[in-house]
Amino acid sequence: MTGAERRRRWAPAEKARIVAESFAPDAIVADVARRHDVHANLLHLWRRQARLATGGAGRVNFLPVTVEPQKRSSGPSGGAIEIELDDGVRVRVDAAVDEAALGRVLRALGR
Repeated sequence: MTGAERRRRWAPAEKARIVAESFAPDAIVADVARRHDVHANLLHLWRRQARLATGGAGRVNFLPVTVEPQKRSSGPSGGAIEIELDDGVRVRVDAAVDEAALGRVLRALGR
């Protein structure tokens, strides 16, 4: 490449100030980049580098969560079946049965 260099050089302090502004709670990265005449992709790169330099995740915010107790149905569970074997033995299972366990039980009872 000949002639004047077209790539702008950013001082570390200037980059840090722009990155800090982009991490403000209501900041939109594209708007911050436009305000400082920086391509948004470059600002995202600087933000990623800043997070890695500070140990990764940066600030973590927790949101309040409400856990509601499970509602139990008063009636019989849906999908229940009864299996009657040749020797009169009956096996009752509901929809939550583990297929592998049921197979082992039926094989053991079928002898």
